[in-house]
Amino acid sequence: MSVVIKDLVHVYNPGSPFESTALNGVNLEIGKGEFIGLIGHTGSGKSTLIQHLNGLLKPSSGTILINGLDITKKETSLIEIRKNVGLVFQYPEYQLFEETIYKDIAFGPGNLGLSEEEIDVRVREAMEITGLDFELLKERSPFELSGGQRRRVAIAGVIAMKPEVLILDEPTAGLDPRGRDEILQEIKEIHKRHNTTIILVSHSMEDISKLVDKIIVMNRGQIEFVGSPREIFKHETRLKEIGLGVPKVVELVKALREKGFDIAEDRMTIEEVKEEIIRILRSKKDA
Repeated sequence: MSVVIKDLVHVYNPGSPFESTALNGVNLEIGKGEFIGLIGHTGSGKSTLIQHLNGLLKPSSGTILINGLDITKKETSLIEIRKNVGLVFQYPEYQLFEETIYKDIAFGPGNLGLSEEEIDVRVREAMEITGLDFELLKERSPFELSGGQRRRVAIAGVIAMKPEVLILDEPTAGLDPRGRDEILQEIKEIHKRHNTTIILVSHSMEDISKLVDKIIVMNRGQIEFVGSPREIFKHETRLKEIGLGVPKVVELVKALREKGFDIAEDRMTIEEVKEEIIRILRSKKDA
């Protein structure tokens, strides 16, 4: 499912003393099956942008095409759009409400008018993908679980809708390192298994650099950069100017190069840096 955004503008409280422009002429294309990282400082417009993609916000002007369908038109059914564009808000576990985990995950698919058999298949698959033991947890209350497990239940509820586009707003916020790594691995599995188009909103350059194919950098309501992680992190100075930064490994590469190590600038992982250092040490030994 492709997403095309043309000249998107969103103004909060227009015509009032509190008027503010959150999006100012955003143009963007996201292809089917892409894994996108959306980053930007607080107030950059990224949260406003993602809320437009399934119709939660209406633009002040501009066009949003989902698979060629203009979702900004009044006659467009937002129900149909939201079947295909799933949005997981920050701290989604606060939106759980059913008495059992099964019922909570089944709620969305149930609203699609699916058979009980299809709903059951979807709940089981969503729980498997998110690391939730179906037989052990299906009848338990979600409120008996840990914060990380509740987060998985909330994400599973969106996955069970089988959206073609999955948007996750800071899905690891507030989790411990282990919980964060598990959630990110599960998101990676969703992308791999279903070729789902994923838009991951995150403040963590480390997470983004390891996962995504393309990064979109927002600044003051506009697109600052679009490119692969290797392309984006070459703009270290500008990223820092707009309140962001680069992964620690990128800073390590820069420091090693300044020390005289002939390491390629585009090394993005510890494994790549390790290989480069081994190569350099072996060449010195052979010399």
